[in-house]
Amino acid sequence: MTAELAALGHVPGEVATLLQFSTAFCAPCRVVRRVLADVAAIVPGVRHVEVDAESHLELVRRLGVRRTPTVLVLDAEGVEARRASGAPPTRDAVLATLASLVESAPGDHRKGTDGDSVGLSGNA
Repeated sequence: MTAELAALGHVPGEVATLLQFSTAFCAPCRVVRRVLADVAAIVPGVRHVEVDAESHLELVRRLGVRRTPTVLVLDAEGVEARRASGAPPTRDAVLATLASLVESAPGDHRKGTDGDSVGLSGNA
């Protein structure tokens, strides 16, 4: 995902990147934007990147993004560690996900079998 971020004009966060796929008409996307921007502002090394899904359809298809908002949590190496779609996650859920990401072993990335989960904290 590091190459994809670079193609979008972004560098990954030192600890994690919160990659959000949104569309202009999506009301929940605005809520997610505020939550993720808030988390990125208070957690050192975390970057929030928002992508307009309609403008990047090839990337959306390649990553299997089925709806907006969809958030991919990328680790420091740019590898997808978690994914959440639909209902906006809470600030606490995002913080818990980042904490578990930092604590987990490099190969211990978990996501749902279909690639989607309801929440970011892995309790879906």
